[in-house]
Amino acid sequence: MLALAALKGASWLVFSRFIGRIIDFFNLLILARLLVPADFGLAALAMALVVVIDTVLEVPVTQALVRLNAIDRSHLDTGFTLGVLRSAVIALVFLVAAWPYALFNGDSALIPLISVLALGPIAKGFISPALVHFARDLNFRPTFLVETIGKACAFIAAVVTVLSGGAYWAIVANFVVTSVIATAVSYVLAPYRPRLSLKRLSDFAGFIGWFSSAQLISALNWQYDRFLIGAAGDKTMLGRYAVASDVAVIPTQSIIGPALQPVMAAFSQISSNAERMRVAFLKATRFAMVISVPVCVGISLTADLVTDILLGSQWSDAAPYLSLLAISVIPIPYFQTLYSASLALDRPDIIFRLNAIDLCLRIVLITLGFYLFSVAGASVARILLSFMMFALYLAEARKLLALGLGMQLRNIWKVAFAALVMAVCVLWLRAELSASGWYDIFQLAAAGGMGAAIYVGTLLVLGMRLEMGGGRLELVDRR
Repeated sequence: MLALAALKGASWLVFSRFIGRIIDFFNLLILARLLVPADFGLAALAMALVVVIDTVLEVPVTQALVRLNAIDRSHLDTGFTLGVLRSAVIALVFLVAAWPYALFNGDSALIPLISVLALGPIAKGFISPALVHFARDLNFRPTFLVETIGKACAFIAAVVTVLSGGAYWAIVANFVVTSVIATAVSYVLAPYRPRLSLKRLSDFAGFIGWFSSAQLISALNWQYDRFLIGAAGDKTMLGRYAVASDVAVIPTQSIIGPALQPVMAAFSQISSNAERMRVAFLKATRFAMVISVPVCVGISLTADLVTDILLGSQWSDAAPYLSLLAISVIPIPYFQTLYSASLALDRPDIIFRLNAIDLCLRIVLITLGFYLFSVAGASVARILLSFMMFALYLAEARKLLALGLGMQLRNIWKVAFAALVMAVCVLWLRAELSASGWYDIFQLAAAGGMGAAIYVGTLLVLGMRLEMGGGRLELVDRR
């Protein structure tokens, strides 16, 4: 029953992110044809600072409350108060950081951009903490409504701005309006009368300490390459790289991330049973990887078609970056599952340690790659880094859950083999179609259709089945 409940919760989140990505797709489709890569580069440089500060000062109210056995009004008040304090600190940090950041990057246009972008994270601090009741019940329909309404309103704001001649301000409008509207809608769906209190701070303190430290490192991990390229390259180069990177992570952000959010709640309910945790972790990682691996490989193999169809011919130089960056995303779902298990077992220190190692390796590898081979070198460095970190994820899962490395690899080897067979077939088909004169959209459809059929067929031949019934949903291995 727990697996089925988690599936229902995950379905709402996946559907929410799917609808959100559809909206983002049309948003990107419009903006990419009306703006130039330099506009995206300037916005990406401003967003890099905003995302780092937002992530570093993130207060994980929902995650902290979900893991508790019981919550009352005082927990909600404490969560809301922490959110308000976060917003105040964010406003102060941006006030201090905007000018020196613009001075360092030699572009005064960053000051107003950063100042307006800050409204997004500030608004998030006021979101209704009562939404946690739905998360604890694995009911993510309200999350779907909050995210979808916010995205839809932001899309309208971005289109109106760009058609009015607002240029890169359309990207800013999309970011800010999403958070402002989502916060307003949260009070409609989860009514809560704000009250300031820190009575239950002790229930948050230890969790937030490790979580915030991990978030600091994680934010630098995700934005370091953009800081580097923005400072050492030009806005056009950064724009192409940033857009390619954003497209590459669509599988993890739109499908796997949302699907694994209720998994943390499910893990929390069985965290006292070590054997059930091991079994659940193996099932979750296999399910996550079986979806994400073929999508990432598929994007890599068809990057030129994806950029031409999605972004237009002016973005063709971003295709090689997308092809490389899509491969670097493959191990991320394994970390996302380990992340959920670590939080459920009250071990956020594992997340901090992995993120710290990631940052140290990232600074060395990406800096060296960019210095030697520009953006292409940085992209290759990200692939090398991601698979080095994958080895560490396996090691940490072994220590946390007493799962041997062999057991973990046997759990997913068929996924890797099926993806390899798919890749060979898609490469053959693309070679055959290269001189056919087909439109890009038909080539992409043919490659995607054949790749999906080969991948699923290979998994079936290897004995993998998706079974549902009796309150259970499992991806089972019959051989």
